[in-house]
Amino acid sequence: MRVVVCGGGVIGAAVAYYLSRRGVGATVVERSAVACAASGKSGGFIARDWCDGQPQAALARLSFALHGELAQELGTDYGYRALQTLSVAASQRRDVSAYSRAPVPDWLSPACAVAGVIGDETSTAQVHPERFTRALMDAAVAHGAQLRHGCVDGLLSSADGSAVRGVSVDAQPLHADAVVIAMGPWSDAFRGALGLPAIGGLKGYSIILEPRTPVPAQALFVDYESSNGDRPSPEIVPRPDGRVWLCGMPGDDALPADPARVRVDATACAELARIAAQLSPALAGARIVARQACYRPICADAMPLIGRAPAGEGAFVATAHNCWGMLNAPATGLAMSELLLDGAAACVDLAPLDPTRR
Repeated sequence: MRVVVCGGGVIGAAVAYYLSRRGVGATVVERSAVACAASGKSGGFIARDWCDGQPQAALARLSFALHGELAQELGTDYGYRALQTLSVAASQRRDVSAYSRAPVPDWLSPACAVAGVIGDETSTAQVHPERFTRALMDAAVAHGAQLRHGCVDGLLSSADGSAVRGVSVDAQPLHADAVVIAMGPWSDAFRGALGLPAIGGLKGYSIILEPRTPVPAQALFVDYESSNGDRPSPEIVPRPDGRVWLCGMPGDDALPADPARVRVDATACAELARIAAQLSPALAGARIVARQACYRPICADAMPLIGRAPAGEGAFVATAHNCWGMLNAPATGLAMSELLLDGAAACVDLAPLDPTRR
């Protein structure tokens, strides 16, 4: 079976990986570079049960378990480890320290309040997103997949126009029996042709800090009040390599046509560094090693689109994972491999995430 996967992010890499385990070497088409967008710039935070009560709950629980298996299976260090996760409050306008319901870790400012432990080493973990994505892609290529760089600029149709039979890459045909659209927010380019719901991109900024002193494996979700009353929601994820990822400033720029043209706002990143310094003496004065921006893909109900495209036999979709792409990539890849090769997914019920839902 000839399969083309459009998109070299974590979802496309996971689909290619699980297909390769079944002996199918997909061709992955990526315009820029593997993990060049959100898959390389996210926090890499994953949680077992934070999607409970949502249509993607079963997908998330399966995927969290698969992450543990992949950490052994892939045979490479991409920063997978269990984490404690804390809910923290901080304010520039008032003292919140008295509201702590748990001890404030030594690496945080005593002016912070810890509202509670919202994840432990059994329920929350992390990966380095770029390294994880590349590990999946490298393993897929080692087992027969191909990585092709180019811009997917159209779909190829059967003679009667009823089925998708490949893609056009830089105006050159690439024939296939099945095409998987896994291009994050750029998947929206195929909305009309495949009858997909609208897929937008939510922009966010992040920085990576290199503190002088080690920071423990504690992820933070912060309720922060600035001096003017704004309430951003910073997230902090320390990594095993000693660096610390921090996000929390949204952006409203339109999605560029090329992922390489995503604009980074220095002012937004400087504000993140200022917040980091207030939250933690260990992060005050830390060297900023990266200033980043990315768009996370999302549709109207904020749930992924996974399954057969509504229009066009031979076309499939795996996108719109919002903030849970890194978490849900393994189960998405496994389910898509089953759908493509067996006609249905056995590992998880994809009906709640079907792209035909309304």
